[in-house]
Amino acid sequence: MNIACRRWIRIFKTDLTFQYHFCMLGKALNYKSAYSLDKLYPTSNLKIFTPTFVPEDPNAKFNGFLPLKDLEITYSRSSGAGGQHVNRTNSKVDVRFHVKSATWLSEELRDKLLEKNANKLTKEGYLIVKSELTRSQQLNLADALEKLREIIREAAKPPAEITPESEEFKRKQLLRAARKRLFEKRKRSEIKQTRKSDFIDF
Repeated sequence: MNIACRRWIRIFKTDLTFQYHFCMLGKALNYKSAYSLDKLYPTSNLKIFTPTFVPEDPNAKFNGFLPLKDLEITYSRSSGAGGQHVNRTNSKVDVRFHVKSATWLSEELRDKLLEKNANKLTKEGYLIVKSELTRSQQLNLADALEKLREIIREAAKPPAEITPESEEFKRKQLLRAARKRLFEKRKRSEIKQTRKSDFIDF
């Protein structure tokens, strides 16, 4: 009887010890320092993947959103100063996409991009934006994406309304430039004539 009681007591003590260590482990796992990310940034999202983008204005021609999965991003060695860092890392960024097959842009906006950026298009119809502004690959990528946004925003702007006043101002500017050009031409001609008359043939 005493042996059985001792065994039960030993088992009970072992169980209590196990429960104690288990509780301490749970507390250690649940402990969060005062400098943990959720306490320093309580409203931030710590997830790797962000939710699907929802445009503020569905009727807007371009809202600034660029789908990275539809862009071709390549990295290469940057030129210019920078020492060994530039020689070892691919910090230059090329961002391109095929304008005609860009379904994330409206057909009207695609046509304007083709019209206004003909010198930036390849033979295959790819619009290319490059950046080697800094020595950082990520900063150059952000710069290239911002350049691309500016190009698309510029194409999305409605054409400026031409008023009679602006037409008259433009006409006067052209007339003034033509007069200046003729004045400079006559002045050069007079200088040449003066040089010829000053030449004495012995």
